[in-house]
Amino acid sequence: MLHKTKGIVFRFTKYGETSIIVNIFTEVFGLQSYIVNGVRSNSKRSKIALYQPLTLLDLVVYYKENANILRIKEVKCYHPYHSITHVVRKSAIAMFIIEVLNKAVKEQSHAEEIHEFISRSLLLLDRQLHFENFHLIFLLGLSKHLGFGPNLTEEIIGGHWMDKEEEQLLKELMQADYETPVPMNYDQRQTLLISLLRFYSNHIDNFGEMKSLPVLREVLQ
Repeated sequence: MLHKTKGIVFRFTKYGETSIIVNIFTEVFGLQSYIVNGVRSNSKRSKIALYQPLTLLDLVVYYKENANILRIKEVKCYHPYHSITHVVRKSAIAMFIIEVLNKAVKEQSHAEEIHEFISRSLLLLDRQLHFENFHLIFLLGLSKHLGFGPNLTEEIIGGHWMDKEEEQLLKELMQADYETPVPMNYDQRQTLLISLLRFYSNHIDNFGEMKSLPVLREVLQ
């Protein structure tokens, strides 16, 4: 059966000589896998751009309950990024977000609200001039939509030590949105990031080490 939906590309893997299997988080069905034939062939190579991670898509897809791999009938990008793909610091944040999403977002429930949060966040990042705390607020917001959002700073800090100033900054971040300025220095931002990633590891099985973290640290200095 055919359905219209929006979707956000999470990742793709090569399949066969010219095809891919792409994981897309859809507004209607949550995380789904689709096979796209021939997209790596010389004649269709330009279409591979549609399946780069975090691309925002309008889709017409086939859906069958309990099917492992589905097919796409129609696809187009509804918002080509203006700065995420060109501004190095934004690209590093985007790489970090891609990794978090692939580790953390596995469920099909609440698909519409999770999709709305991720897509709105990406559109804001694409146009923001000040985004030093973006990844921190993204982690806090995503945790709420995944069902383990913290109510108190102690839930994030756990048994680890954090000084009073950093704890106050964390409290402000928990109440902030992307447009709210929360001034802090590089070291404070790193401390809060490590605390949030530890918080994620405590709630998500096999969350593991973030491979994009060294690049993010370097470019946000």
